[in-house]
Amino acid sequence: MAERKRQPALNKRRAARFAAVQALYQAEAGELAIDRVIAEFKAHRLAEIFEPLDLETPSPKVDEVWFAVIAGGAWQARDQLDPAIESCLRDNWTLTRCGFLLRATLRAGAFELANRRDVPIKVVINEYVELAYLFFDGDEPSLVNAVLDRLAPILRPDPEAVL
Repeated sequence: MAERKRQPALNKRRAARFAAVQALYQAEAGELAIDRVIAEFKAHRLAEIFEPLDLETPSPKVDEVWFAVIAGGAWQARDQLDPAIESCLRDNWTLTRCGFLLRATLRAGAFELANRRDVPIKVVINEYVELAYLFFDGDEPSLVNAVLDRLAPILRPDPEAVL
């Protein structure tokens, strides 16, 4: 019997993060402008983004504002975030080696750590680890956990500070 893929609960914000990772993937893989990708997702994809997952629970509505903030923000900040992310990978890994989808997941998580101080560090890390279970079957969720955990003190040296 095949092992079932872990299916974490999805709320509006997690749904937005899920869509943001996919938008970041599409923008990079397709060499597309992020504004165009965000508009396409809002117009055509967000309503049915979970259909391929065959979820056991009904698909949530996506927080469209949160989706756009994460997707657009992570894309715009990638030149600043990528060196920090890469510094937290194992010695024999590069961000390029991670591939489009893992890179998108790490960028979105790093963006939230750096720019969304209203979201606690533990919540950010947990959210992207849970999403990694939706996207990957291997050790990637552990890698997401380790990298974001190492990134947190770099990107949020004062975790108590709120914008």
